[in-house]
Amino acid sequence: MNRIPTRQLLAAFSVCCGLAATVVSCSDSDDSQPASVAISTTGEDDYTFVGRETAGFKAEEWFPGGELGTTTNTVAGCYEDETPATENADLLAAFKRGELLFEHDFTPTSTASFGGLGPAYVRSSCIHCHPGYGHGKRVETYNADQRGNGYLLVIYHPADGANSDDGPYISEVTGMPQTRAVSPFLPPVDESGIHLAWLPVTAMESGLPMQFPDGETYELIYPELSIDIDAFNTDPKPSNLAFRLESTIGIIGSGLLDAIPEDSIKAQYQREAPYVELNPNFWDKDANDWAAGAWYTLADGTKKIKRFTYAMTRASLQDGAGANAMWNIPNVSRSDRPYLYTTTAWAQAMSKNPDVIAAIKKDPSSPYYNDGTDEGIAEAVAALLDPKTNQFDNPYHNFQPEMTDNNFWSFMVWHRGLAIPRARDLNDKQVQRGKLVFNEIGCASCHRAKWTTGSDDYWAPSPIVSNNLSLPRYPNQTIYPYTDMIHHRLYMKNGIHGSWCRTTPLWGRGLSRINTGAEDRLHDCRARNEIEAIMWHAYSKKSDAYKSTERFFYLSKEDRDAVVKFLQSI
Repeated sequence: MNRIPTRQLLAAFSVCCGLAATVVSCSDSDDSQPASVAISTTGEDDYTFVGRETAGFKAEEWFPGGELGTTTNTVAGCYEDETPATENADLLAAFKRGELLFEHDFTPTSTASFGGLGPAYVRSSCIHCHPGYGHGKRVETYNADQRGNGYLLVIYHPADGANSDDGPYISEVTGMPQTRAVSPFLPPVDESGIHLAWLPVTAMESGLPMQFPDGETYELIYPELSIDIDAFNTDPKPSNLAFRLESTIGIIGSGLLDAIPEDSIKAQYQREAPYVELNPNFWDKDANDWAAGAWYTLADGTKKIKRFTYAMTRASLQDGAGANAMWNIPNVSRSDRPYLYTTTAWAQAMSKNPDVIAAIKKDPSSPYYNDGTDEGIAEAVAALLDPKTNQFDNPYHNFQPEMTDNNFWSFMVWHRGLAIPRARDLNDKQVQRGKLVFNEIGCASCHRAKWTTGSDDYWAPSPIVSNNLSLPRYPNQTIYPYTDMIHHRLYMKNGIHGSWCRTTPLWGRGLSRINTGAEDRLHDCRARNEIEAIMWHAYSKKSDAYKSTERFFYLSKEDRDAVVKFLQSI
């Protein structure tokens, strides 16, 4: 891999920031105006200008993860790189161990590292959903064994009409529905009953034409998902259902987002509240302060503001999507998660299934065997699969954690230690023009460029705290993730469950194709390129981003292309 050593990065970064110190000030405010012009060039070697101020870009913008969070690598494989902070803290060995846990398949039987799969599961490895360490890619059919299929099924009771985006998750299957199971069990949802079709948009609900004024056209597609009732191996079977798709979220740079202070995020809510409707579950407009739904209670009782996942359901990376997924995707237990990710309805169905009972009866070594009678086996299956009773101290079987504390720590070192690749082509006039237009039409109102991390006194779960282990830290870094860390609504056709979606960080996404083989965007990969992603923001006039997208629609092709190249460069 053509990687520039971290020491060289640190030296270059220190020099460039030192030179720029007299003209650049760092704050939590957004860089909505171009920086002063120092260099304006095109067509020359990109690396000649790395770390130097250019027209519209400060020197620090070449390093979007700051000194401690950026890798200088920009070729295939750069999403896999560790941050300089990880190396500085002597955590590289743990990082590499965590990388192995991310990449390898878990198995049903215990091994040194990768045992404990099931009894029901979503995928057998993390990398199944995160090809090349990136966002999932769009697929035509749902197959959990297909590498790169990062889709999670969303199954819920529609709250307002048959095709409503809103409504509670069903209780018969897990929140991340499982379509695979270890023998002799049947999966909670049989994949043969999942039907996925991609349909074209024939007209924008907003009335915007699907042809730009200069004659160039664009196309939009959206998923139509349905699941047969007979596909549910649960007792009872669910009813009154609606379905959505959600793809895995990007994971690079997550540790840096974890290090943004809550006070800075609160200030961003206060800046936006007068101009746009914010999620009332998160923000009390009258009090100009957090609403009750913004707080998340961590395992030790600590309360923090939610910031992770599309729906912002998690407040700490160490109890966020990755830490949670290492438990509920392969269903591998650990000391702080001493139970299985299952449902009572599935446990009941399996305890009543004659084929399941017969298979267990043939295997006296099975933990579900009990006294070997049909009734005893059924009783053990119901008890061991039910989340209400399958704790480690279950009398039917002495469960032990399947993932060691050390392995979980290594996984979290890896997750918190993933770097953001440096920016590219900031010396290019087209990229410089793209940033200017991006700001002028209002995209930066939600895709805020710049943040400053705090002291990064991160929260950690008991397996890390009790063993006196540490994680990479990112104190006082100027970072450029291009997100406001706030919920907004776009009102897309067959949109996201819950309607509200966190503004997706844009940093590093321009390298998706060389890392993952795909550049699909948005929460369900419906956008196959940047133009489609942008125009979905204007599907409805109710969209929080409609006005900005309408301005994009009326740009010249030259300016549209400049915005796209800018997005590919940051």
